[in-house]
Amino acid sequence: MTKPILQIQGLTASVEEKEILHQVELQIKKGETHVLMGPNGAGKSTLGYVLMGNPRYQITDGNIYFKGSDITQEPADKRAKKGIFLSFQEPLEVPGLPLSSFLRNAVEKRRGNRIKMWDFSKEMKEAMKVLQMDTSYGERSLNVGFSGGEKKKAEILQMMLLQPDLAILDETDSGLDVDAVRLVSKGIEEYQKKGDKALLIITHSTRILDNLHVDYTHIMVDGKIVATGDGSLVEEINKNGYEAFLKEE
Repeated sequence: MTKPILQIQGLTASVEEKEILHQVELQIKKGETHVLMGPNGAGKSTLGYVLMGNPRYQITDGNIYFKGSDITQEPADKRAKKGIFLSFQEPLEVPGLPLSSFLRNAVEKRRGNRIKMWDFSKEMKEAMKVLQMDTSYGERSLNVGFSGGEKKKAEILQMMLLQPDLAILDETDSGLDVDAVRLVSKGIEEYQKKGDKALLIITHSTRILDNLHVDYTHIMVDGKIVATGDGSLVEEINKNGYEAFLKEE
């Protein structure tokens, strides 16, 4: 029986002394794609931040296990090196730091060795081609002057190059037009092709899921996972919304 790459047990977490997550239970195995949905304010993004180790959030109960190790108290940088990636709803802008330099440094730290500039440039260009990103973006300051869609593409580019064991995508389709969603989905598909990779997509929309294979769908309401199903649960949400799950709460 395959052991989960991520296991969350009874996770309760707060921010600024307000409890947001309540006894969350979830497990993800290698190669699986999970979707976490729910109405605004349900705690979906909080779960992503807690899994990544954002110090603003305090875990008051429960544990997080990643690849068999308890990472509940580990800082974000150690979690990243172990293979967890979190995309942001609003990626940060860093003037003076070229996108290519940022990516190369991140990839070297992830892999634990230096990468020849030629090899990295080739790898980055191939990934950019999938996302239809102009290679000139590599020399621009990280996210500075990027449109919303360009910022999200840069996040997916980072994921494609880092090849994390677990990628958490937080509202990646937020604010994107149809064409941008299609290209971002294509980048996610490329990541999914690596059969041992796990994916957690946090969203309140379903556009980004149209071309992706989904193994499990979870519904979160008021900081609790109130329902779990397969990919067909996404269609149910599309048709009927969250009303039935709100009533259950």
